[in-house]
Amino acid sequence: MKKLVIFDLDGTLLNTISDLGAACNHILENNGYPTHPLEAYRWFVGRGIRNLIINALAPDTLPEESVDRLLEQFKSYYTAHKTDLTRPYEGINDLLGSLRQTGIHLAVASNKFQQGTEELVRHYWGDQLFDVVLGQREGVSIKPDPQIVHDILAATGIAATDSLYVGDTGIDMQTAANAGVESVGVCWGFRNKEELEAAGACHLINTPAELTAWL
Repeated sequence: MKKLVIFDLDGTLLNTISDLGAACNHILENNGYPTHPLEAYRWFVGRGIRNLIINALAPDTLPEESVDRLLEQFKSYYTAHKTDLTRPYEGINDLLGSLRQTGIHLAVASNKFQQGTEELVRHYWGDQLFDVVLGQREGVSIKPDPQIVHDILAATGIAATDSLYVGDTGIDMQTAANAGVESVGVCWGFRNKEELEAAGACHLINTPAELTAWL
C-alpha cells in the first residue's frame, strides 16, 4: 500500500474555476482588456497565476512590469473572493477522511501562489489534515518541474515508490513522471481524458472513491 498521496489543488480537490475566472475578468475589465467566458479559463490555468494572466491577455503582449502590475491586482482581488464559489468536488471530503483514517499521509502540490494555496486548504480542511502544503514559491520552478514533489518527499521522509500523485492536467502527469512517482489522472477536473492519457497518466479515475484501487 502507498504511504503518501500528493494531490494537485485546483481542478483536483477544489473546483476553483469560477473564482479564478471572475478574478481574472475583473482585472482585465478594469484595465481595458476583453474578458472571457468562465469556461474558457479551464484551458488558461495550470501553470501559475502569471501564466494565467498572460494566457488571458493573448494575443496582447505586455512588458514584464505591466504583467507584474496585473498580477498584484489579481492577487488582491482573488484573495478577497477566492471562496465565493469554490467548493470541494463531490466525494473529495469523504476520500480525504478515509485516507487519513487508514494512516496514509496527505500532501498538496499546487502551482497556485503559496499564500493562496495555504489559505484555501486551511479554509476547507483546517491545519491538521495535510502533512505538507506547497504552492508556487519564489525561487522554485513551477510544475512540471519535480522540485515541489521532491520537497514533499523530503519533508515527509517517504520514498517516491511509496507515493502516489493525483492531478487533473497533463502538467500534473508530467510532474509525477519527472519525480518518479506513480500518477493518477482525475477526469472530473479542468482538462479532459485525452490530455491526461497523452501526458502518460498511469491510471485514470472518474470519481474520488476509485482512487483507493491504486493504493
